[in-house]
Amino acid sequence: MTDLDAVLGNAGPTGLKERIAAELAAVRERSLAYTDADDDMLVRQHSPLMSPLVWDLAHVGNYEELWVLREVGGIEPLRPEIDHLYDAFKHPRKDRPSLPLLGPAEARKYISGVRGRVLDVLDQVDLAAPDPLRSGGYVFGLVLQHEHQHDETMLATLQLSRRPGLVRDGELPPGRPAAEPEVHIPAGVFTMGTDTVAWAYDNERPAHRIYLPGYWIDRRPVTNAAYLEFVEDGGYRDPRWWLPQGWEWAERNGVEAPLYWTRDGDTWWRVRFGREEPVPPDEPVQHVSWYEADAYARWAGKRLPTEAEWEKACGGRTYPWGEADPGHLGRWANLGHPAARPSPAGAFPDGASPYGVEQLIGDVWEWTDSWFQPYPGYRCFPYEEYSKVFFGETYRVLRGGSWATHPSAVRTTFRNWDYPIRRQIFAGFRCARSEE
Repeated sequence: MTDLDAVLGNAGPTGLKERIAAELAAVRERSLAYTDADDDMLVRQHSPLMSPLVWDLAHVGNYEELWVLREVGGIEPLRPEIDHLYDAFKHPRKDRPSLPLLGPAEARKYISGVRGRVLDVLDQVDLAAPDPLRSGGYVFGLVLQHEHQHDETMLATLQLSRRPGLVRDGELPPGRPAAEPEVHIPAGVFTMGTDTVAWAYDNERPAHRIYLPGYWIDRRPVTNAAYLEFVEDGGYRDPRWWLPQGWEWAERNGVEAPLYWTRDGDTWWRVRFGREEPVPPDEPVQHVSWYEADAYARWAGKRLPTEAEWEKACGGRTYPWGEADPGHLGRWANLGHPAARPSPAGAFPDGASPYGVEQLIGDVWEWTDSWFQPYPGYRCFPYEEYSKVFFGETYRVLRGGSWATHPSAVRTTFRNWDYPIRRQIFAGFRCARSEE
């Protein structure tokens, strides 16, 4: 659900409310599916990088309570004594297991109670009100996208647990060979960001015009087969390809391949949600850090694209293929967990941008060369802790979403960010190069 202006115009406030209610039900079904496990699985911390799953479960409900019930509905706090437990800025992930968190049954009861009241607020709220939280149902978009983002985080935690049988898999369309490995993007001015996408975050705004010289960009993300050439060529043992801080990180941590990869003789294997399997050559590589992506690009005689180059390659649309909602899963992109893995290279030709760049949306988050910085004219809304506190030269920008990203939580202007050492996220990359 992204083209909400069209929904509001065609169906009116009642139609929009019905769709919001349906999306709220769908995201909660997803959250409960990813936490359908024994209590020990939910309360255990599977990595200091991640919260216990039960924290994420209660956190999404607490976030809903804060923004929908209190800010919009004016309802008195239901459980004010737990607010600090689920404030992501008060307790780092590594410390959350030691907190007096709600247990799994109590967390489910709490978020169910919040959701019932949220639907009451939705029934009463004026979605045409000038208040920016109410207008177009923005506050509901806020909590929907937030919960879907935590669902993707839950999937990363489930992968880290290495326990089999908890995550469903499925079928994906086959890949196809590429006519040309790169696409040329001509020099010129383009509009970056958005002023029109109804539920876009503050860091995607405002739309602004910028000029880019001509460049080449990979038609598709870098595959496992291509990345394996870097590994086999000694890329992890050659400091020429690494920034000094990246080389120090790789040496200190003994990094020799993407996360979850191991070698047995001549065969490379990976662990995917608790099951070991040969590394599929035609899938986009995932679980690589920014430093690894940057080193590969240097080895290949290229570089990572800037986020502006990445966005321009999408062709100036809400999605590379146009304005059609990607909710029709399977035609344009690998989104929303149809299978628990990226799709083969070339699997979605209908999802190509006007320039012919493929798989920009879905499959793997793509590292870019850019730091997470505000756009010119940036205005913080509705709170500083979503974007503003992260701006600077600490976090690198990722674009495009992954197979685990829900369609309602991604678009060509959407900006993700993380530390350049992070590998547990479903991240890969594509390369670019400047015109010679």
